[in-house]
Amino acid sequence: MKRYRSVIVGTGGIASAHVRAAEHTQGRVEIVAVVDIDDTRMRAFRRDYGIPKGYTDFDEMLRAEKPDLVQICVPPALHAPMSIAAMEAGAWVLCEKPLCRSLSEFDRIAEAEKRTGCFTACVFQMRFASSTEHLRKLVVQGLLGRPLVAVCNTLWYRDSAYYAVPWRGTWSSEIGGPTVGLGIHAMDHLLHLLGPWTEVRAVADTLARDIEVEDVSMALVRFANGATASIVNSALSPRQETYIRLDFQRATVELTHLYSYSRENWRFTPAEPMNDEGLLQAWQLAPVDVPSSHGAQLVALVDDMDHGRRPLTSGDESRQTIELLTAIYRSAFTGEIVRRGVIGAGDPFYEALNGGRTTVGAKKR
Repeated sequence: MKRYRSVIVGTGGIASAHVRAAEHTQGRVEIVAVVDIDDTRMRAFRRDYGIPKGYTDFDEMLRAEKPDLVQICVPPALHAPMSIAAMEAGAWVLCEKPLCRSLSEFDRIAEAEKRTGCFTACVFQMRFASSTEHLRKLVVQGLLGRPLVAVCNTLWYRDSAYYAVPWRGTWSSEIGGPTVGLGIHAMDHLLHLLGPWTEVRAVADTLARDIEVEDVSMALVRFANGATASIVNSALSPRQETYIRLDFQRATVELTHLYSYSRENWRFTPAEPMNDEGLLQAWQLAPVDVPSSHGAQLVALVDDMDHGRRPLTSGDESRQTIELLTAIYRSAFTGEIVRRGVIGAGDPFYEALNGGRTTVGAKKR
């Protein structure tokens, strides 16, 4: 079985998760180099994780190493250009969220995929757990009935020190607040479970942090299957929680966690407990538990690379998540209901999540 040579770009806090993810592949992914513009930090990361080579120049690394895979862990403004450059050098890409700054950038990534035959996948590790796959199978089989109501809350806490990092809290570099930086994981997970969305109405505000971007957003989303969801993304919640609730005709399914989850984080409540023993048994007949993690996603990506197959979190699957984020911001800035598919070339929100605007919510009053 082929071993894939990979390079980690960026040595911030999330980079260590990518090292552990490579270990999860049992030798299929070998980290051969690391890149960081800070030479001291790069050398320390190499030493801590035993990585053979280090670079301070991304393009130089691509020319010298010719990696099979590039794992991008740098600030969001660099995601799209680095992903495109890596694919043009013949590498596949696993890029931290958000994949890009706009739908326009996403479409340029898609064009590069067609041109190079390589793929760029976004890190959406919440999709990659055996319990989520089990739930999706029950839904497809129709055992739960139609989905009706959903709740998707990312209630996290980020203090002023968090936003003191120079690239955070700005439209130009972080490209948004908790909507794009925190809640994106749970929202993508929700879309993975419920399918295509059709329209959104939203509000956003900057209530407590001295930042350009929002520190809270709320949205109401309709789905093609008729379900309606409420979404809250917060950086202001001291008791932190990630919560997804799905009310189907025959059962309520809840997931409560923070940054990752396993089977024990789910709660299943049949609508008629005394008459739904078969449904409860179907829920309990879950496969061996594989928790959500970067490692689980990287294992799936390796299988995709083996088969030359588009990864789950690339293409249309990833675009609909970016489109939802864009629609939330457009609705929050304009006060309009935004329907899926209306944001295209010529719309300022196609070029930037904030549509080139800088004030939202209370700042406008």
